[in-house]
Amino acid sequence: MVRVMLRSTRPSTLMTAAAALVLTGALGAGQPTADAAPSPTHTRGPDLRLAATPGQVVRSATVRLDADRLHPTRGGASTDRLTTTSYSMVGFTWRGPDPDVALRTRSDGKWSRWRQTHLLTDGLAADGRSASTLLWVDRAEGIQVRTGRTSRALDLVLIDPGELPGDTATTARTSAPAAPRTAVTDSAPPPELHTRREWGANPDWRNGQPRYLDRLKQVHIHHTATGNGYSRADVPGILRGIYRYHTQSLGWFDIGYNFLVDRFGRAWVGRSGGTNRLVQGAHTLGFNHISVGIAVIGNLETRAAWPEAVTQVVRLAAWKLDRHERDAQGSVRVMSQGSDKYPEGTKVRLPIIDGHRDTNDTACPGRIYGKLPDIRRRAQWRINHW
Repeated sequence: MVRVMLRSTRPSTLMTAAAALVLTGALGAGQPTADAAPSPTHTRGPDLRLAATPGQVVRSATVRLDADRLHPTRGGASTDRLTTTSYSMVGFTWRGPDPDVALRTRSDGKWSRWRQTHLLTDGLAADGRSASTLLWVDRAEGIQVRTGRTSRALDLVLIDPGELPGDTATTARTSAPAAPRTAVTDSAPPPELHTRREWGANPDWRNGQPRYLDRLKQVHIHHTATGNGYSRADVPGILRGIYRYHTQSLGWFDIGYNFLVDRFGRAWVGRSGGTNRLVQGAHTLGFNHISVGIAVIGNLETRAAWPEAVTQVVRLAAWKLDRHERDAQGSVRVMSQGSDKYPEGTKVRLPIIDGHRDTNDTACPGRIYGKLPDIRRRAQWRINHW
């Protein structure tokens, strides 16, 4: 992670050494010497440059939005319009109350509409900070941020997941396709799974080792709230961006979700530790200790869930539940380890397949929530017929 201070239009002594090096590299090359005639024009470099560690494709920058960076406005505060090197994903972390952040981005010289961020309710950062969900903006080279209230240590995180040769591959098969209905199997089979290697997970970013559940009681359904207009080739990069945000910005062990499903109906392995094992995720605050988390990549508050994605959610849920002798329909009594909806020690009866809003104060998983009865029915059918 590279922490860079923004260059203000006002005099400031707060620019870090890292920022000085970045800006020197951006602006110092080719400057005239004392004996040379001054250049008649000066091209200003970006206010903010993203950088990567050597040998890595993912570039990022973290910027503290303090009083020198946010200027008072009616009803809050705002940054200047800032130029950047290219990026695709935006997130925020802070201490204290939700700062009510909105942002707009510049792409191809045009500024977007203002977009509101959403509180990440999957859990806090390792150091207790709160965070927003990560927003996918495709490709941008500028940003402006505004806030509605004051919070401490408000950081802007920009991520460019880069491109890898395998990003355009869509046919690699990492598990057998679903068996025909007449096949004899012990349990409902998994869908075709695309591996962490396929989306380019950097193993050096993990913190610690996987933890495993004693038993499985629930499957929680999520959406990532990142955005919807992505292409097939964008998906591995989106996963790298979420992984980088979860591990490097939030300090989690790994990406929070056990599995993710894209809008094209492809299932992806999220958290490491073994797809056939009960790996504990970081997706549902208070209930990670008895559940598996499946996230649809996209913002389902603004549109209905894609049928192809729903089908893969059904297959993933049926596979996991059947292997551990759970039904997909019905409910189960579970104990919260502490969430914003159920205090620690609270016993509550919940559906075996539920939505994130059943356990936390959130709108997640968006409009796929209304599809949960059908998802439970279809998953139970698969369990009964294998």
